[in-house]
Amino acid sequence: MGKIEWAMWANEQALAAGLILLTGGIVGVSGLFRGWQFAAYAVATGVFVCLLEYPRSRRAKGTGVERKGQYCFTVCVRAFGPLTRNYYVRAFLYAGLCVPAGFMLATVLGCVCLAIASLIYLSAAIHGEHWEPILPRVQPSRIAPSIKNPPQNPPPRPPAEMRRKNVDDLEGASYDNPMAVIDEK
Repeated sequence: MGKIEWAMWANEQALAAGLILLTGGIVGVSGLFRGWQFAAYAVATGVFVCLLEYPRSRRAKGTGVERKGQYCFTVCVRAFGPLTRNYYVRAFLYAGLCVPAGFMLATVLGCVCLAIASLIYLSAAIHGEHWEPILPRVQPSRIAPSIKNPPQNPPPRPPAEMRRKNVDDLEGASYDNPMAVIDEK
């Protein structure tokens, strides 16, 4: 059996938690619920989590499918170095970020989802996983060395008597059509 890659599950869970936090925060702020400041915090936290979690990590096998438009986010996440690569940092960061969102009903679900993502990231860190960017692959050229330069000589042609005759080139001679033409009226 293969080894479970916890980081892959944590990434999906955290991205979903960020979207749920964002949605709950928007509902709390637009409804002006009591404690709407927690909802505003949830909006900011949801956006931060979504931006941090949008770029997927490369899998241990070296494979991985990147999300559309992930490259620019990958560059930003990669710029912070060990703060974003280490899953212990993400686990404790998300554990701390989810606490204030638990004080409002509209953001409780996002809080719970982010806490679960924090636990999954902690498990990934314990198993020795870390974030690796998926970078675009440079495709090696598959052109044979002989094809790099265009041919210098014209292609071979069949002898003149084997070439098909053009009807316009036949001066006065009749052209025999090999197929019978029948005029049906």
